Amino acid sequence: MQETGNVEKRRWSFIPAEKRKIMMKEYVLGDYILGIRSDIGPRILKLAPKDCPGKNLFGILPDFGMETEEGFWHIYGGHRLWTAPEANPRSYSPDDRPVKVEAKEEYVKIYGNTEIQNSIQKEIVIRISGRGSLEVTHRIKNTGRWTMELACWALTVMKKGGFAILPVKRGKSGLLPDRRIILWPYTDLSDSRLVMGKDAVFLQQDEKAVAPCKIGVSANPCWTAYWVDGMLFVKRFSRGEGIYPDYGCSVEAYTNRDMLELETLGTMKKLEPGQVAEHREVWSIKKVSLLSPSQKELEKKIPGLF
Repeated sequence: MQETGNVEKRRWSFIPAEKRKIMMKEYVLGDYILGIRSDIGPRILKLAPKDCPGKNLFGILPDFGMETEEGFWHIYGGHRLWTAPEANPRSYSPDDRPVKVEAKEEYVKIYGNTEIQNSIQKEIVIRISGRGSLEVTHRIKNTGRWTMELACWALTVMKKGGFAILPVKRGKSGLLPDRRIILWPYTDLSDSRLVMGKDAVFLQQDEKAVAPCKIGVSANPCWTAYWVDGMLFVKRFSRGEGIYPDYGCSVEAYTNRDMLELETLGTMKKLEPGQVAEHREVWSIKKVSLLSPSQKELEKKIPGLF
């Protein structure tokens, strides 16, 4: 999300009550339950362990959206696919038309509509990937008549009340800098939601917060995670060849009083007409009853993350 400290209240607005109802169909893939809407998207609005079907780790925001020159854009919540770098109105083109959902025993595919103004089409494919994990492939196709440059950007709205983990592991030695942490204009380094660990940055979601906060990193190792309600949601990805957007960010996290978005990005790609950019995440959930934004505690309870 793109915000400034004094803009957030002005641009967000409520959706009329008659439009707030969230409808989704649930699918079982491996150890997980996915909730997907076919009347808008592509969107994945629910991710829950199969043995805890009522425990959706994704945040749903039926009340929020913003007016754009193309119409009202709904955030909805859950998992979505954007193009980076962010821009308005391109990033906020309404995606509230029906999409095609193809479900098989081993995968679910969501085919987005062509965004005529942006000359792109989005697709998300979720597959079983070994025991206890799902592979989520994001594709963006250039449907236009000219070359375009973009990166796939996978954003997940998480359930409120938890915290994100962005790893920035140090090198063993050297005289030159080896880590990259990126800040947005509205990010306040004295914000109590930001916690700096030895090899990680933690960002907490706080319903009492007044201003938004966002931070990005060149992740090392290639994962990011979010803990809430005794569950640790982990996204893993492979480092791509090329330049990452936003001054080299492969992972970003944004939060305000209503949500926290956990985001990974692919590298910038030049797409000729008909070509496709692709970005993969591997999702897993680990049960961790109690966890605080502390690297020492994280390493003790989940060894091997770093």
